[in-house]
Amino acid sequence: MRQVREAEVLPFPVPRRSREPIGDIRFRDLVGDAAWLSLPEATRARFGKRVANCRASLYAGEIVECRMSRAGWLLAQLSRLIGSPLPLSRDCGLPAVVSVTEDTAFAGQFWTRIYGRADGFPQVIHSSKRFAGPTGLEEYIGCGFGIALRVEVADGALQFISDHYFFGGERFRIRFPRWAAPGHLRISHVDCNHGWFAFALDLHHAWLGELISQTVMFHDVESDE
Repeated sequence: MRQVREAEVLPFPVPRRSREPIGDIRFRDLVGDAAWLSLPEATRARFGKRVANCRASLYAGEIVECRMSRAGWLLAQLSRLIGSPLPLSRDCGLPAVVSVTEDTAFAGQFWTRIYGRADGFPQVIHSSKRFAGPTGLEEYIGCGFGIALRVEVADGALQFISDHYFFGGERFRIRFPRWAAPGHLRISHVDCNHGWFAFALDLHHAWLGELISQTVMFHDVESDE
């Protein structure tokens, strides 16, 4: 019997073994293997993507909902003093863009969010996520202020939950007591299939109730990978 050659069986060449470096496992380490594998594949791909070596991950979409109480609006305006980390208006139906790049100085990630506004220039929110501290993840939002975040998986969503707020760095730090904190923050990344996901921010105060609730729909944009 004639020996069949591999080229006669396969209609296309065998793909070469990838030489790309292993993906980013830092978020996976924070939630554990079991919780990580319970997430949708698209979510794992986004948060397991390596953005080092001058690469970037890009996402674009639209603000679909934003609620603010009077106290929440006032807090957002006061936060301008430290870089405006909270949405400044209730505007909806406007464009939004997120870029993620590597923070090489602290082995973390820079997150830059650009939100359109009905009047004036877009709002730019930037922060640095650093894999450090008692919870394993801290987000620095400007002027020395930061949030220690717990990373959890619930209902198929990756969630970032405030553990405590602080001021300072590694050598000197002041941890704010709960009564002085601006509220309990929860940010959820909810995959919606077909390349879309929801970014949901909820800030709730123990005495004042809901301060801010914002939902932005994003889709994956091809990046320089």
